[in-house]
Amino acid sequence: MNRDDEHYLRQAIALARTGMERGDGGPFGCVIVKDGQVVGTGNNRVTSTNDPTAHAEVVAIRAACARLGSFQLDGCTVYTSCEPCPMCLGALYWARPARIVYAATRADAADAGFDDSLIYEELPLDPAERRYPMEHHLREEAQQVFAAWKAMGDKVKY
Repeated sequence: MNRDDEHYLRQAIALARTGMERGDGGPFGCVIVKDGQVVGTGNNRVTSTNDPTAHAEVVAIRAACARLGSFQLDGCTVYTSCEPCPMCLGALYWARPARIVYAATRADAADAGFDDSLIYEELPLDPAERRYPMEHHLREEAQQVFAAWKAMGDKVKY
């Protein structure tokens, strides 16, 4: 780890502490950097906004993408105070940063009461067998929308 990594990772940890102490939500923080400049920050705001998706990484991704005017984080490094949960990891994969640097592990988070093991256990199960069963209907109608998307000539691919 280089000095820049230490610097920005410490900023993410500080955001986690500040947000937690302010009562925003859990102890998680995130800083996104491009070309040596911070382009987005976030701390967990789940309980203060009643938004289960307001994790630090998601908040920071939204801020960075708005600032960059892009739905991608090309060339960015994401610094997060904890290993991203499954939702945040999915969001990060969609955003496509150059790299992700984290401090605490998911085991550390679980020990503090933020256990995502259920999600990891559920993912390989058939959708109908999950804790929250999923039903599958109207596939053909939904496929018509995908066919229209595929036929569009002026779409923005991502």
